[in-house]
Amino acid sequence: MTPFGARLRALRQARGVSLARMAADLGVSPAYLSALEHGRRGRPPFAFVQRVIVYFNVIWDEAEELTRLAELSHPRVVVDTAGLSPEATELANVLARDISRLTRQQAADLLRRVKREIEGR
Repeated sequence: MTPFGARLRALRQARGVSLARMAADLGVSPAYLSALEHGRRGRPPFAFVQRVIVYFNVIWDEAEELTRLAELSHPRVVVDTAGLSPEATELANVLARDISRLTRQQAADLLRRVKREIEGR
């Protein structure tokens, strides 16, 4: 599941909207919407994200967050480390090789730590 897919499903379920109803209202197939929610489809187009924002009437920070999550929701990531340090290349390769071995909690902890390091907090 992708971050956008998880949020999309949570919004839909919190508002009591069926997958089939939402798909019809947004003009997409239920299969497409299901694939987005389960992470079998990549990053959704910007126009679709905007339709979701309008559909659920989300505003301000929540709309920004949904857009940000869509940008970070490509399930097949390619990391180009050409020109970076050997450590950056090793990190990318270790993560690619071993990410499936992390528990959900370990992944969340690692993500928080990396964000803190990058943001300088």
